Amino acid sequence: MSTPVDIILKRNQLSITDSRKKILELFVNNSGALEHADIEKKTGEKFDRVTVYRTLQSFLEKGIIHTIPTSDNSVRYALCKDDCKEGHHHDNHVHFLCNECHTTMCLEDVTIPEVKLPVGFQPAEYQMVVSGTCKECR
Repeated sequence: MSTPVDIILKRNQLSITDSRKKILELFVNNSGALEHADIEKKTGEKFDRVTVYRTLQSFLEKGIIHTIPTSDNSVRYALCKDDCKEGHHHDNHVHFLCNECHTTMCLEDVTIPEVKLPVGFQPAEYQMVVSGTCKECR
């Protein structure tokens, strides 16, 4: 019987490898965003840094995960919803970074407002990060 992780990998035409399964399980079982270092620690495996990086790149390209910028110019990753596809991310929602517990979460019900750009400008993506205190830390 296929697991949700196996189904996601098959749907995106990716080979089912141990590293892909372990890393994708982290995203499926985690409600917040993850940093590269978190993924290395939490897999409990000895996946080298390059394997983790390549796996994340494959997931990004296939629309399985999306990036979230942070104030310190690092990147966090979160699971995409089903409407993201290879080369077409549709994650126009707000991300929230808690200043207390440092958790980053996707606020799916809060959409980024449309930005009116000057004539001739074409946006490629929208990203909005709001920082503050989450409901658990309040």
